[in-house]
Amino acid sequence: MAGFIKRMARAAKLDPSLYEEVEADKRAFSQAIIVVLLSGIAAGIGTLSLEGLAGLITGTIIDLTAWFLWSYLTYFIGVKFLPEPQTKADYGQLLRAIGFSSSPGVIRVLGVFSPLVRIIIYFLAWAWMMIAMIIAVKHALDYKSTLRAILVCLISLSILIFLFALAYYIILEKIFTPFYL
Repeated sequence: MAGFIKRMARAAKLDPSLYEEVEADKRAFSQAIIVVLLSGIAAGIGTLSLEGLAGLITGTIIDLTAWFLWSYLTYFIGVKFLPEPQTKADYGQLLRAIGFSSSPGVIRVLGVFSPLVRIIIYFLAWAWMMIAMIIAVKHALDYKSTLRAILVCLISLSILIFLFALAYYIILEKIFTPFYL
């Protein structure tokens, strides 16, 4: 357990060697899942006054889904469309590294204190997690260029946002609207 907490702390400290370590450690998959769950639960606790228990559960499920999907999009774009000559990675390597990049998200639990604190903390957590993800992607894909890692993250994020917006539209407009007529 102490080793796991140290890994999370190193991920939050943006330690590049941590991302190399979890990329290579196939046993780190379960730890990566726990990191994403802890980050999602922290976000849910931070918004309990707004969303309640249902928001905590839904938010955690959305975080897990987003992690799997965003990791796959990042893998596909980073390996198939924008690789560097030395890029060699599989989906599992990216999944583990990106999972640990969620470590800074545990600070979202502090959003429980007030709406203003929540806004500030959520913005800081999002920015911190994005920086961690860029580092994770750079190392998992063996990129020399940080700019390429940023580009891959932004492209995959744009696609992810589109897919979630589309799913939201379909669920609200096509599935639930007939019940309200």
